[in-house]
Amino acid sequence: MKFRAKITGHGPDAFTFLGDPDTNFIIIFNEDAPDALAELCVLHEITDLHADVVAGDLLIINNVPFTVSAVGSEANATLRGLGHCTLDFKGGPEPERPGCIMLEGEKPLTQDDLKAGALIEIY
Repeated sequence: MKFRAKITGHGPDAFTFLGDPDTNFIIIFNEDAPDALAELCVLHEITDLHADVVAGDLLIINNVPFTVSAVGSEANATLRGLGHCTLDFKGGPEPERPGCIMLEGEKPLTQDDLKAGALIEIY
């Protein structure tokens, strides 16, 4: 296992881009995120990233599986240091931004999957 964190909450605007076909992403951050950033984020307990995330890895949120299709140049560093990255559910072979992890899956992620206590796991 490369990463395992329990969701502890979310900001009021954390789901603004989820499910929109043009955006469809969430931003995750350690639960000690600055207030201004926490408003936009799904917050999780502080944990370690044990190995870099790479294309082909499996990411599971609340038992919903996704395959990592691309990783931005800054995503591993910010996930390791701040528990922060953008999880982009549009997939594709190229990251949209340096801090993105692009994901592909058969089942769409919903707001209900992101409740406190749910796990974010990367293998």
